[in-house]
Amino acid sequence: MNKIRWGVLSTAKIAREKVIPATQRSQLGTVVAIASRDAPRAKQVAEQLGIERAYASYDELLADPNIDAVYIPLPNHMHVPWSLRAIQSGKHVLCEKPIGLSVIEAEELVNAAAASPQLKVMEAFMYRFHPQWQTVRQFVREGRIGDLRTISTQFSYFNNDPQNIRNQAGMGGGALMDIGCYAISLSRFLYDCEPERVLGEMERDPVSQVDRLTSAVLEFDRGTSTFTCGTQIAPYQRVNIFGTQGRIEIEIPFNAPPDRPCRIWLQTKPELQSAEETRFEICDQYTLQADAFARAILDDTPVPTPLPDAVANMRVIERVVASAGSGVWA
Repeated sequence: MNKIRWGVLSTAKIAREKVIPATQRSQLGTVVAIASRDAPRAKQVAEQLGIERAYASYDELLADPNIDAVYIPLPNHMHVPWSLRAIQSGKHVLCEKPIGLSVIEAEELVNAAAASPQLKVMEAFMYRFHPQWQTVRQFVREGRIGDLRTISTQFSYFNNDPQNIRNQAGMGGGALMDIGCYAISLSRFLYDCEPERVLGEMERDPVSQVDRLTSAVLEFDRGTSTFTCGTQIAPYQRVNIFGTQGRIEIEIPFNAPPDRPCRIWLQTKPELQSAEETRFEICDQYTLQADAFARAILDDTPVPTPLPDAVANMRVIERVVASAGSGVWA
């Protein structure tokens, strides 16, 4: 087997516009099937993207013996149920973040994956595969900014459409689950440990009841991380990482464009007014993610981001929610 044969569960926008085209450009994978509960829609998207098979149900796709792995971009509340069905069908699983709605759900998936060790299962935090993040982590580990002390993250967009899944409380909508999870993930990624305590604050939409503005402080053993995420404010994203001897700024930390270079800046003592710019060659983080996952399948090696990491991220999400509800550290 030289290439992984992918099936995609749903015609979600992220699948159509980002992940499928990126996977089709990958070295180790090819997208051979797509499914939707709307048969004409599945056929239309398959024709548009050059996918050979279209299915009218997710179960039909999972029953196809000529599919090795599935990508799941379904709404958050469907992540774990369909990941479990995929595992039962003998498929490798790449599931969008966040992995589920709760730690209990996420642990159920971990247990199912452990019972089928021949299958690879991973949460799709694509940003970690971009060279800019690999470089940033290397800079931090090498002490280029001294001792890591604090991280500041801003991530926001405007979407008040009541029909959008991101504004559906029962589907796991809201700012924290959709984009705040990135800020938590990157903090754990750079500190390489879990926060000791968490303080959160939330503002909920009066109609949908999903959080539309969430801020939090994560306290680690040697520093902090603060973030604000919002779904009804001006679109913006930026990450600043501060150490005892300098800082790193990431221009486009999450939605890194696949058609132009990305940039980060490193400022160090004694010339804090001057910054060393690192410009990265054009690449697609979704393609890199697809190839990394496929390589784990083909070589039978551990996935780059194991499922316990997804559980740990969900645990911090729950602690932010608990703190916001109680008004005290969690």
